[in-house]
Amino acid sequence: MDGRGAEATGALLESVERRVKWLSTAIVDHANRVRPNPTGLKVGGHQASSASMTSLMTALWFGRLTSADRVSVKPHASPVLHAVNYLLGHLRPEQLETLRAFGGLQSYPSRTKDPDPVDYSTGSVGIGATAPLWGALAHRLVRDRFGEPAPRGRQFSLLGDAELDEGAVWEALRDPMVAGLGEVVWVVDLNRQSLDRVVPGSTPAGLARMFEAAGWQVLTLKYGSLLEELFARPGGDALRARIDSMSNPEYQRLLRCSADELRRRLPGEGNERAALARLVADLDDETLLRAPRNLGGHDMPSLLGAFDAIDDTRPTVVLAYTVKGHGLPTEGHPQNHSTLLNADQMRQVAHDLGAALDDPWAAFPEGSAEAALCAATAERLRRPALPESVPPPVPPDSGRTAPTGVGNTQQALGRTLLDLSRSAPEVAERIVTTAPDVTSSTNLGGWLNKVGVWSPTTGHDWFTDDPETMLHWRESARGQHVQLGIAETNLVGLLGELGTTWSRWGKPLLPIGVLYDPFVNRALEPWSYGIYAGGQSVLVGTPSGVSLAPEGGAHQSVTTPSLGIEQPGCVSYEPAFALDTEWCLRAALGRIGKPGGESAYLRLSTRPTDQSLAAVPTDPAARERRRRQVTAGGYVLRHAAERPAVTLAAMGALVPEALAAAERLAALGHDADVVCVTSADLLFRATRGRRGQERAEDWILDQVLPAHRAAPMVTLVDGHPHTLAFLGTVHRVPLTTLGVTAFGQSGALDDVYRHHGIDADSVIGAALDLVEG
Repeated sequence: MDGRGAEATGALLESVERRVKWLSTAIVDHANRVRPNPTGLKVGGHQASSASMTSLMTALWFGRLTSADRVSVKPHASPVLHAVNYLLGHLRPEQLETLRAFGGLQSYPSRTKDPDPVDYSTGSVGIGATAPLWGALAHRLVRDRFGEPAPRGRQFSLLGDAELDEGAVWEALRDPMVAGLGEVVWVVDLNRQSLDRVVPGSTPAGLARMFEAAGWQVLTLKYGSLLEELFARPGGDALRARIDSMSNPEYQRLLRCSADELRRRLPGEGNERAALARLVADLDDETLLRAPRNLGGHDMPSLLGAFDAIDDTRPTVVLAYTVKGHGLPTEGHPQNHSTLLNADQMRQVAHDLGAALDDPWAAFPEGSAEAALCAATAERLRRPALPESVPPPVPPDSGRTAPTGVGNTQQALGRTLLDLSRSAPEVAERIVTTAPDVTSSTNLGGWLNKVGVWSPTTGHDWFTDDPETMLHWRESARGQHVQLGIAETNLVGLLGELGTTWSRWGKPLLPIGVLYDPFVNRALEPWSYGIYAGGQSVLVGTPSGVSLAPEGGAHQSVTTPSLGIEQPGCVSYEPAFALDTEWCLRAALGRIGKPGGESAYLRLSTRPTDQSLAAVPTDPAARERRRRQVTAGGYVLRHAAERPAVTLAAMGALVPEALAAAERLAALGHDADVVCVTSADLLFRATRGRRGQERAEDWILDQVLPAHRAAPMVTLVDGHPHTLAFLGTVHRVPLTTLGVTAFGQSGALDDVYRHHGIDADSVIGAALDLVEG
């Protein structure tokens, strides 16, 4: 790679690293000890976690990084990233005083909230660490489909060893798509400490074997140049063996020892005690104290050499041994994770690092070699401005005649995608679908047959001539479907990165991820985190609810309708009919891939429904009015002849129950309005907008719940009943909410609906209780 700055070696990098360490430590100090804090609430920060990363990050940024590279920085090292960005001219001195302040530097790196350059948001342990995997895959896909958006570059992930406890890391590592991503480099800050303790087991060798088994190149940086020199002396083999056999806690204890204590402890009690005692006796105090701290993750030549040894044909992991709190008074202490230095300690650190406590943000002197290196690095890492690019507008309606007969909303998903490929090819070419091994069972088969599967290499479909094969697995770099293994965390991780290509490389995609709705909860954290990081995409959960009756309770989603309302940066839809699904999906695609865009969640069903119940108007103007209502949150599906005695508001698969109940209520003398809710989320926003609590249009409320037709209300949803409970507040009417509050079980649809009290009989009973008292 070009522009690696070979002149930035040795003493010069070490000098810059000392300033990075000072700045990162002072940023946290100012936030906690200097900045006024009238509430007394702990601000926090991680001086020790930052100190273990300063050597790694200095070597990378000032020695080897290029403008094409992207880096994910472990959450607790955010002060180091800000310190580096300050030296590169991306922050003003006063901004260093705003860590964890409102509108200031974020607690953890955020590409959407921090004022300085951040490539990947981190913070949720394990999620930010894996993001560069999916970022690399997204870059390749964009490159294959639309040409080179930027030089390939490397995708770095700087993560703490404790993050490797997260299952998301190993789920990502094992996905077949990852093995060929040679641009991916993970650097593990192997300080062998977690939040509360020194990790007791010695696991690095085991970690190396796990990475190697996944096909990764493993580079281990255990010892620095001083220790390697000591190993070459008489007794050095014994010293190496002694250190290698130590437990992590015993080694950490050495860091807290004086020189005299080290001379007593280091030789141990083994057969080589005498040889070790002679070796350490010959060392002066300064050298002896430096030795246990001289690990590979703090040794500049070792770090630069590792970055130069990366094999770009496969993913690489650098296991870099470090000391938590390196160079600070809290160095190596088992409880140093959140420990803050006091004023005396800060003064000593300033002295040790060549800084000044009363002028903490001082720059390198003009004309110094350090200042020149910072300027040269800033220029080398400067990125060209992104081209302005937005996806083509999505036609809001196909114009096709409304479906008749029996169908379901999941089927409509596949049909809508095929419709777009025929009627709006410029939109369809931006669509990328992905699924965790549920492509055929979620009705994406026709779409996949048409667009093919994305793969870096062209594969051979051995079943293409099999007349009984309905799903044709044609793999090529032109494919538009990415198939992952069975891991929902990977799915939404990729979805988030596919949804950032418009802002990373000026190449917008329209990504759609499909998974079983019961597993949205499993994917919720990384999905939410992808949205927080600026990823705009469409997540489809299907099939959903207890309407999936024969599958049993394990496959019945209850809370997901509520999640759709509660998730920031996302609009949720749960349509009841095929045409409603098409309109909602088109509206969702029109929201993403651009500044100010918004992700979407569609909750679909496999329940067969008579499509004529939708009563779609045939008049073009009336049809357009219906479409606008559908995409705004709902519409009135049945009007009572006079003022209604009751309003039935239903969503998704349960709309037929509401309609059936309304007909029977009318026969009992209680005529009802039926409101088909397509987005509880948008209706809730409308109620808040009407009250001035957020910026949201409220016209839809006047159309679905006009004041002159206000009546007692029954709400019905195949999910938790509180999802629609807010509708009663629009006109302050009596309300009964029906839904699912218990785990489901297998059975016929009628039996399951009756068990949960969401069948037509239950709706009628609830309505009669309201109107007859």
